[in-house]
Amino acid sequence: MTNENERTYTLEELTLANTVQEIETHVAQGGWDGPPRVFAIIRTKEALETTPELATQMPELLVQLEANELSMLSIEQEGLPDTETLEELLGSLTWPSTVHGAGIVVERVMVPPEAEAQMPADPDEALAFLHDHPQREDVRLAVGVLRDGPSWCAIRTRRHDDASKVATGPDLVPGLVAGLRATFED
Repeated sequence: MTNENERTYTLEELTLANTVQEIETHVAQGGWDGPPRVFAIIRTKEALETTPELATQMPELLVQLEANELSMLSIEQEGLPDTETLEELLGSLTWPSTVHGAGIVVERVMVPPEAEAQMPADPDEALAFLHDHPQREDVRLAVGVLRDGPSWCAIRTRRHDDASKVATGPDLVPGLVAGLRATFED
């Protein structure tokens, strides 16, 4: 399901969209209730130039590169720092110049705006309120940004946990896009 059907996208945007969708699908295979996951996004061409043995380890990269010179590859980042909040996690991320972009996948609970207005101020009470709310919706947000370029988002709901029902678009989660983009600032 695509939310912005009328716009024409550049090859770079389409390539990032494909990469984010691959990341979201990869994470979805592990089920729900997972921690935030972070990915470095690099150009396939550059990865093969710096690590030629990838061509024999992952021959599909050559096929992807032949089909699309801008093809990208995501590398999950392990050993992330223990942080209390998503903001702290994003604030702790830095990327070397060889990383062309980044992706993140997080799960959140959403409720209608009128329910949000009734949420208690106490964090523990707010968590219980969200958990027990009859209109709660669990969502998985996958966001990717390129260092100086486009962004792409994919949103999957637990209620409609099907790859064909994932909403996609360049700016569906603007706050998370901005937070991830900030990891590239000096």
